[in-house]
Amino acid sequence: MNYGTIKNCDIANGIGVRVSLFVSGCRHHCKGCFQPETWSFDYGTPFTDETADTIMGLLSPDYIDGLSLLGGEPFEPENQRVLVRLLQRVRRELPEKNVWCYTGYLFDSELQPGGKACCEVTDEMLSMIDILVDGEFIQEQRDISLRFRGSANQRIIDVQASLQQHNLILSPYMLAQDGI
Repeated sequence: MNYGTIKNCDIANGIGVRVSLFVSGCRHHCKGCFQPETWSFDYGTPFTDETADTIMGLLSPDYIDGLSLLGGEPFEPENQRVLVRLLQRVRRELPEKNVWCYTGYLFDSELQPGGKACCEVTDEMLSMIDILVDGEFIQEQRDISLRFRGSANQRIIDVQASLQQHNLILSPYMLAQDGI
């Protein structure tokens, strides 16, 4: 897996101060994508054990709330197989940190068994994610007033509650924003 960049003090892609990893490779090719260079799986720098060590170091200060995974597309199967190892390490070494992930794939269909992005590690990857922002960016539904999403079709999902209840549960972050 390659990655485009690591942001060590991001406040735009989740609650609090975060470390954000922008992976390379995306098959969605959304019209109006803010970084189409990340569509290529060859873009950027190879993700290595040293990269994981760097991320763990950046996550360790108390003022860092957690890790955000973006892209490109973290849930492309090629990327999942690498990211699941990083998430295992985060959960083992820094269990107090939360994990947000942004994906164009839909949680309740494309990331479920039989879905087009589901592979042998998808369930494990989802088990280590707290908040998932899902759905492709749709330029015609772009709304800059939305917090943590680019278009109105995208959902902010409480993954752990959804897995426990076997039902899609929207995050309070989305419900508060939408006035529900």
